[in-house]
Amino acid sequence: MAKEKYLVTSALPYANGDLHIGHLAGAYLPADIFVRFQKLLGNDVIYICGTDEHGTPISIKADQKKVPPRKIVDKYHRRIKSVFEGLNFCFDNFSGTARPVHYKISQELFTNLLKNGYITTHTNNQLYCPNCKRFLPDRYVEGECPFCHSIEARGDQCDACGKLIDAIQLINPICITCGNPPVIRETTNWFLNLPKFSDKLEKWIESKTEWKDNVKKFILGWLKSGLKERAITRDLDWGVPVPLENAKGKVIYVWFEAPIGYISSTIEWAERIGQPEKWKDYWFDKNTKLIHFIGKDNIPFHTIIWPAVLMGQDDDYILPYDVPANEFLNLEGRRISTSRNWAVWVNDYLEDFPADPLRYYLAANAPENKDCDFVWKEFQEKYNTDLANILGNFANRVFKFSKIYFDGKICIPSTFSNLSNETWITAHNFAATQAKGFYQNYKVRKAIKRIIDIAREGNRYFDITKPWVEIKQDKKKAEETIFICLELLRMISIVLSPVIPESMKKLRKMMNLPDKMLWENIKYEFREKIVLGKIETLFEKIQDEIIEKQIKKLKGASNIPEKSKKLIDFEIFQKLDLRIAKILSAEKVKNSDKLLKCQISVGNKTKQIVAGIAENYSPEELIGKKILIVDNLKPIVIRGEKSEGMLLTAEYNEELTLLVPESDIQDGSKVL
Repeated sequence: MAKEKYLVTSALPYANGDLHIGHLAGAYLPADIFVRFQKLLGNDVIYICGTDEHGTPISIKADQKKVPPRKIVDKYHRRIKSVFEGLNFCFDNFSGTARPVHYKISQELFTNLLKNGYITTHTNNQLYCPNCKRFLPDRYVEGECPFCHSIEARGDQCDACGKLIDAIQLINPICITCGNPPVIRETTNWFLNLPKFSDKLEKWIESKTEWKDNVKKFILGWLKSGLKERAITRDLDWGVPVPLENAKGKVIYVWFEAPIGYISSTIEWAERIGQPEKWKDYWFDKNTKLIHFIGKDNIPFHTIIWPAVLMGQDDDYILPYDVPANEFLNLEGRRISTSRNWAVWVNDYLEDFPADPLRYYLAANAPENKDCDFVWKEFQEKYNTDLANILGNFANRVFKFSKIYFDGKICIPSTFSNLSNETWITAHNFAATQAKGFYQNYKVRKAIKRIIDIAREGNRYFDITKPWVEIKQDKKKAEETIFICLELLRMISIVLSPVIPESMKKLRKMMNLPDKMLWENIKYEFREKIVLGKIETLFEKIQDEIIEKQIKKLKGASNIPEKSKKLIDFEIFQKLDLRIAKILSAEKVKNSDKLLKCQISVGNKTKQIVAGIAENYSPEELIGKKILIVDNLKPIVIRGEKSEGMLLTAEYNEELTLLVPESDIQDGSKVL
């Protein structure tokens, strides 16, 4: 089978501050897991990243600290790189944009666009601060959003509504440096003529059938609202100089040159490995799959503006194959806020914990399709339950039994019972087929669930066979049990390694397996016997004291007020008519993977409800089930189907569970 070629990138983090867990969950950990998975498959993959070193946040911080921007950049580049190393990220190259190679390629792409007629010049109005005596770049200005009227909009974008803004559109703008209102002055700048790319972009985006729905819908909505020319230069000292004689004192806008960092970092990688032309094997090879991992706030830049820049070049650059943007990660029920220090900083985390607990929890709780929440207590519970109690306990009991009764040396059985065969086949299917499909499609949460199910299956098998009884009656049967359990642990050590590489390396070492293994090694490989090495505890439980310490640290360092739930009047609650209902039939809604159409009886009446539970329940298993519903909702139409109520469910880790009565109560009964 031919190897696939991948060029994987993560959004370049600003070199003006430390990384928090929200950054990891969005653009970095999903990419690292995907890259490790592709390397397990034996595919040709390189992982490219670096720091974004020309953003206005860097200039702003340098102004505040009264130091050159380069000092800020160098400091945070080192700190960010150190954090990634502490989390065992597998970058092939981690560069930065304030380097000669980046300046050269950025200026080259700008010049090509200008030569090919995709850049225009305009003399326009721009905000100027008389007090600071300079034109104000977008992030040097704040004010009221002209669209949603949030009072915290920046001069380039409003985070509240997601719309891009021209700074001059802001209502009541102020200069963030001195706090004074700016005035309007004329200046000449160069603009990327995005409307010229509209047809090409729409055709290209429509072809992306494999893209996440949230990404594709966002982009098409952007296109339909109409593309506008966008300033490609700005009046600023720090940045890539505009390569034109009549553009002195201007630099290339960071939104334009930051993604070019993917190219310059690849060029740097090729030079570092002694093959300076090798970068072209990826960027000009149509067989290369370019995957950009980003947060959802970066979708427009990577799916419209960046592809347009590449389309306008002389050289035939590849375009993004996929842009699996994640949603946001919240913290303890609130949105992460760096200004209020409501964040878990990764460098602080690494002072108290190893990398794998955080990698595991963020992967198992990833905001793949909607915003998720990081909760310290849930972090502890998830780690202790899945890894210490299920997987760790499984490994411990198998290894301990092997050492006591077989001196850690297990021979391969000549025959296997039906139960042993079924257990091995089930585990192999979970690992080689299901987990593989989930990893490939960025559904890491589901991959993890399947892998932990292997450990659950192993514990169940161990309990059913009772090797502590078998050893007294038939030592060969006990040895068969231990062999199958070791096989399951071997599979897990491979398929869980993209998520928690160090822990799985430790597990393989205890089993005297190679340090590095490939996905194909999941299948059974004959060995004369299994000889265990030194046995250690695989996962130490996280104790309450250390979690309490983290919670106190978070609340003590932040300046955010305690949040309280909004209370409602009892009279409002009384308006809900909650009833017991019985599902009479169920079927999938056409052209939907999530929706089921259910016919239900509620006492002496029958009605239809459409519910998004198809990923958790098959139609067959719902028939005859008693459930709880809200019976007095106004009917609505969903995907062309009338829905006359709402099923009640509970959600945990994106898994929905129907709420059902404890006993077999008559449908139509009122819930009091």
